[in-house]
Amino acid sequence: MYAIIGNGGKQYKVQEGDYLNLDKLDAQPKDVIEITEVLAVNDGEMKIGTPYVEGAKVELEVINHQKGKKIIIFKKRRRKDSKLKQGFRKEFTRVRVNKISA
Repeated sequence: MYAIIGNGGKQYKVQEGDYLNLDKLDAQPKDVIEITEVLAVNDGEMKIGTPYVEGAKVELEVINHQKGKKIIIFKKRRRKDSKLKQGFRKEFTRVRVNKISA
């Protein structure tokens, strides 16, 4: 059984026991979160929502909060001796899919 869920403007295909990196959520480790934005569920037969499947939900457990790999932003203007170097690390929440119910 798998489901397609929406979170933070992105879509994820999940199965029970999978681990995901979602945009940072306001939750503590070991908290359980229910996502009702289920776009599709396949449990032998495919159910596609318009836009969401009624009564379907995915239960996630928060593992921890982390930062991603550093991205370097470098801007330079030619002949001006003007340059700017910045770094950025995106924060995300690692979660485990406990249960899919449709």
